[in-house]
Amino acid sequence: MTDSVKPVPSLEQIQDALSEAKSLDDFFGKNGVVAKLVGPTLEHMMQAELTSHLGYTKHAVAGRNSGNSRNGSYDRKVKTSAGEIPIEVPQDREGKFEPVTLRRYATASNELEDRIIGMYAHGMSTRDIQDHLEETFGMDVSPTTISAITEKIWPLVEAWQTRNLEAVYPFVFLDAIHLNLKRDGRIQNTAVYICLGISTSGHKDILGHWVGDGAEGANFWLSVVTDLKNRGVTDIFIACVDGLTGFGEAIRAVFPATQVQRCITHQIRNSLKYVGWKDKKEVAHDLKTIYQAPNEKAGKTALGAVSEKWMKKYPLAIKSWETNWPELSPFFAYTPEVRRIMYTTNGIESYNHSLRKMTKTKASFPTQESLEKVLYLAYRNAKKKWDKSITNWALIMKPVGYSF
Repeated sequence: MTDSVKPVPSLEQIQDALSEAKSLDDFFGKNGVVAKLVGPTLEHMMQAELTSHLGYTKHAVAGRNSGNSRNGSYDRKVKTSAGEIPIEVPQDREGKFEPVTLRRYATASNELEDRIIGMYAHGMSTRDIQDHLEETFGMDVSPTTISAITEKIWPLVEAWQTRNLEAVYPFVFLDAIHLNLKRDGRIQNTAVYICLGISTSGHKDILGHWVGDGAEGANFWLSVVTDLKNRGVTDIFIACVDGLTGFGEAIRAVFPATQVQRCITHQIRNSLKYVGWKDKKEVAHDLKTIYQAPNEKAGKTALGAVSEKWMKKYPLAIKSWETNWPELSPFFAYTPEVRRIMYTTNGIESYNHSLRKMTKTKASFPTQESLEKVLYLAYRNAKKKWDKSITNWALIMKPVGYSF
């Protein structure tokens, strides 16, 4: 505990230091301008705050104050781009003084790093970031410095991807996107497997990103679902998936009691691929009568009518509805509120769209680690909008079988 305060550099000293700074390291390096100015400046600002808090200057008589007084200071370290530097934080005898200056500094001190990480998250390469900082701010930041900053993300990625999950998820949505990744000296179109879960409290979260070994396949999905179980998931009520062959079997191999619901939106899209453009609108209208039916029996009847009308002309479009009916029809057993969640994977498709938007400027990723870091940063941005639970969650959960 001490009452000493480092002298604040004079205006002339500050001007000299700034005039000598030629690169980013001169500003933010170990012996740079920031390191020399931050500590003394913060200390004097906090002393001024304490004076205002107490109502009298350091060496003045307390006068009409409440009896509270200065009580020395305590040591603390603050982070700067030059590393941690020691400062002395003044305190009062009653322990009520909380310097606002320190809180504001903690918020703003990593602005440059946040800016670099933000550009990296949008798919900009180290060279792109260097050029942008030079052109926009006149800063000469070395590629080594930029790489060191972005490397700080990796431990966060590993911790997030291996974190413990909740035991039960009423709804889980599984889908994949394809991005270009450099492997063994060549660019490979690679599936990234994504799982979005809705917790028992009705909140959305991404349970993980898994970078595959090529095109999407049911065998890799089996490893994804196994990883969910290894991280603490014991039950999934309803799993919503696209039309990948073997998807349902992969899920039930790990979670036998899970109800697999094939996405109706995907099914319609796939069907219409085999329909001539002149008939697309009419066929789409007829398919709507199937999934908008009040119950499974009515839906099956509607499917029969659609089949009778279009099977001869478009057998590939209609046959898949009959073949996949066991995984297309489960939503009929639930209320309209539950159906709206079940029969479409729009939630995860919206998230996938945000990933594509963040990576669209990147022709390919040089390493799997760089890809995973960008995906994680995109997740962090998306997660900010998921603070509220799904509307009418209590009404949704009761028919699913979960008791509060």
